[in-house]
Amino acid sequence: MFFWRWRILNIIVKIYKTLKVDIIMEEMVKLYIGIFILILGIPIGNFLGKFTKEELKNGQIWFKIIILVCMIGSIISLILWNDYLLFTFLFITIVASRSLRRKIKR
Repeated sequence: MFFWRWRILNIIVKIYKTLKVDIIMEEMVKLYIGIFILILGIPIGNFLGKFTKEELKNGQIWFKIIILVCMIGSIISLILWNDYLLFTFLFITIVASRSLRRKIKR
């Protein structure tokens, strides 16, 4: 009787360990995808800055406000452990700052 209980407990522990590894791997894949998309924000921001020169001249203050609001939002979402909002705010910050930087350089 004791042997079977030990065996069942051992099987449950093995299942838990494999599920735990799967959950960790799933979170790592989500993180890598998020970082890849954030890196894609750099060329997208450069592209937008190259083709929207007139809007950048008139709306430079609005781009700075968008960057500030998104930075505050990313800090808040980091505190609240909301990954989706964090990556969204960081993506908007990267794209807006890269397009604004293209204007400042030229």
